Amino acid sequence: MQPWLHHLNEFEVSICHAWGRLSRERHWIQRGFAIVSRLGDGVFWYSLIALLPLIYGVTGLKAGLHMLATGGAALILYKSLKGFTRRERPCHHAQDLPALVPPLDHYSFPSGHTLHAVSFSTVAIHYFPELAWLLVPFTTLVASSRIVLGLHYPSDVLVAILIGLGLAYAGISVLV
Repeated sequence: MQPWLHHLNEFEVSICHAWGRLSRERHWIQRGFAIVSRLGDGVFWYSLIALLPLIYGVTGLKAGLHMLATGGAALILYKSLKGFTRRERPCHHAQDLPALVPPLDHYSFPSGHTLHAVSFSTVAIHYFPELAWLLVPFTTLVASSRIVLGLHYPSDVLVAILIGLGLAYAGISVLV
């Protein structure tokens, strides 16, 4: 591991401890974030993509296909970045910081849940601004869950937000 990354991990572990402490002390909070995290794993997004054409017709189909294309690009990019950076998750870096749900893989940078949530929400809200009341809070909870559950550092989540926005807006500018 690069020395600068080790120092960044040490700095951010303290933030992860603070965010996770409340969840470990109150199991209902842990359970709520675990549910949000699981929904953000794809269940929520694929359900939304399936419902959009039923609710909005052809425009919903176009939005759903746009979301799938953005999701495919996000998947390729985030898997490449994880393989390149190989940044350990906070729960693997600090023995006293448990993962409150099982991690999907070993590496943390960037947060795939956050990247997909932001990119999917941004595309969906572009087509249907009336969905912002649901998608913005849900996306915020998904991003927060990654830190609270001990799976990601804050910088994993922040960079994922930026990448997700970049991918979504790039797709919007090309496809719309």
